[in-house]
Amino acid sequence: MSTRWTLGCDARDPHLLAAFWAPALGYVPEPGYDDPDGASIIDPDGTGPAISWLRVEESKSAKNRVQIDIRVAGEPPWDWAERAGLIRSRVEELVAAGATAVREENYADDTGREVLGHVVMLDPRGQRVLRGVRERSRVRVRSEDGVPRPLSGPAAITEWSSRDH
Repeated sequence: MSTRWTLGCDARDPHLLAAFWAPALGYVPEPGYDDPDGASIIDPDGTGPAISWLRVEESKSAKNRVQIDIRVAGEPPWDWAERAGLIRSRVEELVAAGATAVREENYADDTGREVLGHVVMLDPRGQRVLRGVRERSRVRVRSEDGVPRPLSGPAAITEWSSRDH
């Protein structure tokens, strides 16, 4: 049996971030959580973790070590054109909700052709808590022969997590 858990975050404006992330993730405000110095959202289906923010006065002083990646295209194999359309559509929704799109990153598909991999984004406060609308299971890396090759599984997550964006 898995353990229920909450992602707890500090924020200068917890209600702003909760108002952004709830629709971005398909979450809702946590019923009964009414705190002027905090906000919490939950998965209405009860499968995802709750996310809460507590007000702090100090400014961010270091790089974020956690970000939320929104996965919009399901699991592979993908129709890459359809997947790119789903990502770009979700980016438009998030920008309308207050996020900022920074740049698109491309991957190499199984044939070596470059395709949309993910979009690097910032939340409404300009924090890189939303690194991208992407799939974790494919990351473009260059092999010894210089050809872009996708990784999959834990190696891809490790490679991506170790990069500085």
